[in-house]
Amino acid sequence: MEQADNFTKKINIGIVGGAGYTGGELIRLLINHPFADIKFIHSKSNAGHPVSKVHNDLLGETDLVFAESLNNDIDVLFLCVGHGDAKKFLSENNIAEPIRIIDLSQDFRLHANNTTIQNRTFVYGLPELNKSAIQTAKNIANPGCFATAIQLGLLPLAKAGILNEVYTTGITGSTGAGQSLSNTSHFSWRANNISAYKTLQHQHLKEIGESLHQASANTLHTKDLIHFVPWRGDFTRGIYASSVTNCDLSVEEAKNLYQNFYAGAAFTHISDSMIDLKQVVNTNKCLIHIEKQGNKIAIHSAIDNLLKGASGQAVQNMNLLFGLDEHTGLRLKANYF
Repeated sequence: MEQADNFTKKINIGIVGGAGYTGGELIRLLINHPFADIKFIHSKSNAGHPVSKVHNDLLGETDLVFAESLNNDIDVLFLCVGHGDAKKFLSENNIAEPIRIIDLSQDFRLHANNTTIQNRTFVYGLPELNKSAIQTAKNIANPGCFATAIQLGLLPLAKAGILNEVYTTGITGSTGAGQSLSNTSHFSWRANNISAYKTLQHQHLKEIGESLHQASANTLHTKDLIHFVPWRGDFTRGIYASSVTNCDLSVEEAKNLYQNFYAGAAFTHISDSMIDLKQVVNTNKCLIHIEKQGNKIAIHSAIDNLLKGASGQAVQNMNLLFGLDEHTGLRLKANYF
């Protein structure tokens, strides 16, 4: 959908859970979005404090102050709360029916968890898969970061009905663990270190499976299809995933398949040369590169976990909800140097 030339209305926005990494990145994007007007940023623990007191990178960028109370004088509400807290929030707070909700937690991503609260159901917010449904939705469940990187690397094969058993490794920066300090996010542990975690049981596997099943017109049996080993990386932000599977296509045939699938995608691009993480950090892009050895195909995909994997994709979904060009407020240059 193209942005209307006469679109002048401001989108009134509320943010719940604005003190964390995703909340901070969302604020950074929205204060520079030409059609966004942040009405409140809710944070019980920081109420009354300037936003820049918590997000020091916003000093001089905004005079917004964290609010203790909510109001319904908004068009869209972003939930940047912890997993499990979005359902709790909606159960405890009466949000006016016309207000659209974009939830960045995992609470409503899976079909089994998409139970109606306040008569709301959620559309899975991966634009490369559900763009039409997002444009007419009232509520969006924003995808997970690893899920976004991995499924964007596999969806074209699933759509073509040629996806076989997949072995995936993916490495993520320390911001993927959230802002609360833990042993594995502490600098002295993270520096010069890499480790695996949640081997073969990462929580994003289920949403990846549901998306691949949907893309294949419900013909693909995804149980035990994806074998995923996530790694913690010695850097702050970004995800780099590599998926290997059997495939009879040549590299050129695979590239054509991927280019056709993503021909209308605003932020997902196929690279002829090997990609690196620095190409996507501080952008809403997903870059994909394909290699082939014998009958094995390797699909590399890279995103910024806080942007395309969280807050950037949330803004992309907001743009779709309100009929704006997907790029609005998201034309960001990578931190390449």
